[in-house]
Amino acid sequence: MNGMNKENMSADFLVEIGTEELPPKALLTLSNAFRDSILAQLKQEQLGFEAVESFASPRRLAITINELQTETPAKEIVAWGPPVKVAFGDDGKPTKAAEAFAKKNGIAIDDLDTKIENDGKQDKLCHRATEPGKKTADLLGSIVETSLGSLPIPKRMRWGANREEFVRPVHWVVMLLGENVVDTTVMGLSAGNTSRGHRFHSTGDIMITSPSSYQSTLRDAYVIADFTERREIIRQGVTKAAEDQGGTAVIDDSLLNEVTALNEWPVPLLGGFEERFLAVPAEALVSSMAEHQKYFHVVDSNNKLLPLFITVANIESTDSAQVINGNERVIRPRLADAAFFYETDLKTTLEARREPLKNIVFQAKLGSIFDKTERVAKLAEALAPAIGADKALASRASELSKSDLVTEMVGEFADLQGTMGRYYASNDGEHSEVAEALFEQYLPRYAGDDIPSTATGATLALADRLDTLVGIFGIGQPPTGSKDPFALRRASLGVLRIIVERGIDLDLRETLSLAIAQHSTLNKNSEAAEKIVLQVLTYMLDRFKSWYEDENIPTEVFLAVAEKQLSNPLDIHQRVLAVHAFNQLSEATALASANKRVSNILAKQDGNNVPVEIDNTLLADDAEKALALSLAELSNVVKPLKQGRDYTDMLKQLAKLRQPVDSFFDDVMVMVDDEAQRNNRLALLQQLRNLFLEVADISLLAPAK
Repeated sequence: MNGMNKENMSADFLVEIGTEELPPKALLTLSNAFRDSILAQLKQEQLGFEAVESFASPRRLAITINELQTETPAKEIVAWGPPVKVAFGDDGKPTKAAEAFAKKNGIAIDDLDTKIENDGKQDKLCHRATEPGKKTADLLGSIVETSLGSLPIPKRMRWGANREEFVRPVHWVVMLLGENVVDTTVMGLSAGNTSRGHRFHSTGDIMITSPSSYQSTLRDAYVIADFTERREIIRQGVTKAAEDQGGTAVIDDSLLNEVTALNEWPVPLLGGFEERFLAVPAEALVSSMAEHQKYFHVVDSNNKLLPLFITVANIESTDSAQVINGNERVIRPRLADAAFFYETDLKTTLEARREPLKNIVFQAKLGSIFDKTERVAKLAEALAPAIGADKALASRASELSKSDLVTEMVGEFADLQGTMGRYYASNDGEHSEVAEALFEQYLPRYAGDDIPSTATGATLALADRLDTLVGIFGIGQPPTGSKDPFALRRASLGVLRIIVERGIDLDLRETLSLAIAQHSTLNKNSEAAEKIVLQVLTYMLDRFKSWYEDENIPTEVFLAVAEKQLSNPLDIHQRVLAVHAFNQLSEATALASANKRVSNILAKQDGNNVPVEIDNTLLADDAEKALALSLAELSNVVKPLKQGRDYTDMLKQLAKLRQPVDSFFDDVMVMVDDEAQRNNRLALLQQLRNLFLEVADISLLAPAK
């Protein structure tokens, strides 16, 4: 719709902020934040609208909104004044309070007696009026300016003599409501209807006649404004270029987004490099191509790197061969550097590289990287049996774990740490599992990443993270807010995932104490060590919350298990899954409520001695006899289940208590006058409660009343 819709008073809206080239890695984030902020403000103003589209390219952020209301809704205003007895004197004339109310609301003094209403308690002066809506066109400048000011930009810049600040200099602003230019100023520039096309394929200003023509007008000027469309063009073009050569393009999403943010008119082109470079580890070549040149690499059917790359040009050249040739000339010295680094690194063993680690500080109060490897080696050796690893291999992997940090290759490509360690360890003749562990120590690197596949790798990964956790907490620098310089959140989740997914039966409280014992610089008296253990343990187990949220397991399920204050992650996880399964049974709500009721009853008995054993001779009511019998039978049934940690079946068995528990509370009075009978019934409830507490405190599953 180009113009104004007169029936419902709406019009299409366009805003485009034209800039110098925006930072490619931040482009999508900036675009989404710009859109979200504008929409939030429109909703705050109660302005309705239909479809929304956001656009982002190297030189522009833009948004179109279909059928945006051109006026905010009228508002009903109710202004209450003083009570009648205060507003009018004994003579019936308005008092000063009434006059002030009249003046404030623009009411004639003589009309005050018509402005009396009851507020439900007493008669008061009351003025009702309708405040007309505000014109949307008058609000848009402020809305856009506010949105630009709120974008997540770490460092803003100024340009020329302007006072305005933004991530890059702003050179033009387009703002249209319908076919009309919005009369406003944004970033020190008057809004208009002229944009700019492709930096090379288009010259001069281009006129945008309406929001609905925005995309097509820019396309005619060699700009594909839609980020998603450009990304798909690149994905398809890169895929086809590789397939034409019998290969498969490996398209990393983050690189794809970055390349999309670098191009307005993307043209994928295939180039090649000398096969001799394939002697260098593929990861190094891929890192060089992706990091420095933003190239996509190509593999064969066996996932082996081919001497090909695909670049995406931001221009449609009449001589594409020349463009490809230029890219090949650029990548050649990069790959030659990688080959040189690799060949140089192979001349020095990882063992020999341990010495330089003494000069690299891990943390001022915790010593050098070398010191860390020594601590981790001792901890890994102690943990190895529980994980099923060989002590000697775990210790050796730990000693060599950081040696590749001082290699030429990792110095140039930091993302290759661990990867190059694996290659160099194999070259040095180290055990294959030691070499693999040097790579696996960093797993998992992010949510959903693989965990270590080898026992040695898992041992090193755990020991390394636990050493960092107790060390950083031990010197009093735990994460605060968004600041987490040692990535302790990720480290904690990594530890939990490895333990749970590999089924490692490890008590964290004991393990953390062991980790602290390896630190020579920490205060390790029993009280200080216990404080560190408690801090780290609490912090780590709290990470389970986000884990289970991602798995759509209710928080109360985790809290029911957390109430037991356990410190074995595998055991905790098994209990959480069992309680989650129990919570979905038809009996769960009633039994959770019963447990809550029992908990409340027993809590009131503090100071009284409730017998542990039930005296069957005191059981008088059929309902309590039935409950006592059920408890006795189920106690025998669940005992082996608990020993085998089959908590799911255990709770499934305990779910059979619903009927006898319901009957008990329906038919039996617990707090009777007879002390012996009362205590016997309390003992019955105590046994009921204890049976469930063997797994978790399911009273926390009870719905709030």
